[in-house]
Amino acid sequence: MVHDRQKAILDRARATGRVTVEDLAEAFQVSPQTIRKDLNELCERRYLMRVHGGATLSSTVENVGYDARRIIAQGEKAAIGRAAAALIPDEASLFINIGTTTEAVAEALLQRSGLMVITNNITVATLMRPYPSLQVIIAGGLVRSSDGGIVGEAAVDFIRQFKVDYAIIGISAIDLDGSLLDFDYREVKVAQAIAENARRVVLVADATKFERTAPVRMGHLSEIDVFVTDECRHEEIRVLCAENGVELVEAGSARAPAPSLES
Repeated sequence: MVHDRQKAILDRARATGRVTVEDLAEAFQVSPQTIRKDLNELCERRYLMRVHGGATLSSTVENVGYDARRIIAQGEKAAIGRAAAALIPDEASLFINIGTTTEAVAEALLQRSGLMVITNNITVATLMRPYPSLQVIIAGGLVRSSDGGIVGEAAVDFIRQFKVDYAIIGISAIDLDGSLLDFDYREVKVAQAIAENARRVVLVADATKFERTAPVRMGHLSEIDVFVTDECRHEEIRVLCAENGVELVEAGSARAPAPSLES
């Protein structure tokens, strides 16, 4: 049986995608040990999955709701957005795909000039549209009701008409073997087309993406050029980046490199 406090914990996890021991102990006015016991029991019943400092929803086949994903690691995503934007020079062309982290990059690019932005993300297009110094092109295709992402074969065909300087790509989960994973195979097909038609591919993902998994393989970390994250906590990933010439940018601890169009 799940008691009332555990039900409330589940409600919070469903609303935000992730809960922490510290926040729950304060919210319910109980000790961290009590919360850890609750989380362990919920994880044993497979309602949640234990991660460092807390727990996340355990589903590997369905993503957390879009509004909830906006809340997760919000400050980290903003820092990642600024660091990734620093890689993009004025007068460049770029793809921006679906995701709350890629939206943070778009936000950081709003005051730039001469950019051509091609996106399958209605939120990004709406955000950038009022700025006359930015040219925004939006892909056609099926609009996903959950997040306003444009997916499907029509979007893939549209993307393949372009060859741009940069691709800004988000992802739902990263395995420690470097696999880049997502939930919707239609979204993955668009992301693959975006990566294939850019001279330089920039992956943006916060550290919580290593605590999750998803069923559809988009690609591998070795296939991208720059990985921008808030903090790389896994030595395996550092080694993987170093061995494959992937530039690792940690937004919380390092300055982003100067803009470059070199591949």
